[in-house]
Amino acid sequence: MRIAVLGAGAIGAYVGAALHRGGAEVHLIARGAHLAALRRDGVRVKSPRGDFVARAHATDDPRGVGPVDYVFLGLKAHSYAGSGPLVEPLLGAGTAVIAAQNGIPWWYFHGLAGHPLEGRRIEAVDPGGAVSSVLPVRRAIGCVVYCSTEIAAPGVIRHLEGTRFAIGEPDGSVSERCLAFSAAMVAGGLKCPVEPNLRDDTWIKLMGNVAFNPLSALTRATLAEMCGHPGTRALVAAMMRETVAIATAAGCAPSVSIEKRIDGAARVGHHKTSTLQDLEAGKELELEAIIGAVVELADLTGVPAPTLRNVYAAVDLLARKTVAATGGRP
Repeated sequence: MRIAVLGAGAIGAYVGAALHRGGAEVHLIARGAHLAALRRDGVRVKSPRGDFVARAHATDDPRGVGPVDYVFLGLKAHSYAGSGPLVEPLLGAGTAVIAAQNGIPWWYFHGLAGHPLEGRRIEAVDPGGAVSSVLPVRRAIGCVVYCSTEIAAPGVIRHLEGTRFAIGEPDGSVSERCLAFSAAMVAGGLKCPVEPNLRDDTWIKLMGNVAFNPLSALTRATLAEMCGHPGTRALVAAMMRETVAIATAAGCAPSVSIEKRIDGAARVGHHKTSTLQDLEAGKELELEAIIGAVVELADLTGVPAPTLRNVYAAVDLLARKTVAATGGRP
């Protein structure tokens, strides 16, 4: 099995290292000092589950890799539309693309036979079809990540918690390509269930992301701080209630209570969300998939979402100011 990891950052390099350890042929596509370290020393994983090193092939030129069986996308969702030159050399007739992204995916309404919104494009995550033209929905396998990692130093991945990567076909089928990838992940020591109802998992994770990620950017607060502050905790709960209402109207049923979701985030402690980390690093913020698309779905389903709309307006302005200040540099 040949697998390319496009965007071999914290999550991508960790997954690539595990797949390599399990016996897959892995190609890590990265850049800069991180790439130099991967070439020199391999992926050095530091984990409570045991440290290990994976000396997978690393490159910045996917043309030298050629078509693979799977492309694992470790990119932020806002980078998908511009990923064509990197993705195209990796695609063969049967290549599947596994998108390990936060929030609502570009394929969300694909494969929903009989759903009133089947085939509907979500502009927030696929503006003008820019993403689906690069990543055709027929290739897409969804992936919801329950894993926290960080780049401790170039080439060094610190695994903090979680090993679950739930995957699934947009049409809900349990396909051979999903089962084969799941087996490769399990061989590498990860959990990779194939879920017929992956959209439910998407909303369960999104309940947290939609509230904590934008609010952390606005407040510069950690998860523990947001959960421990009565006013912010109430704001988080309001955003989650609106999100569950939207999910329900769209045909999904997140199977976790709001209080349990908040308490789970509080137990993570003084962790900075990826959005806050990006803000502090001067990077573009990944907001459209996390909250912009949810507001769009509120419009499509007719669900009032005043709290989500207000927070989105504020964080969107912050994101625009961030891009203006950095010139859009990654």
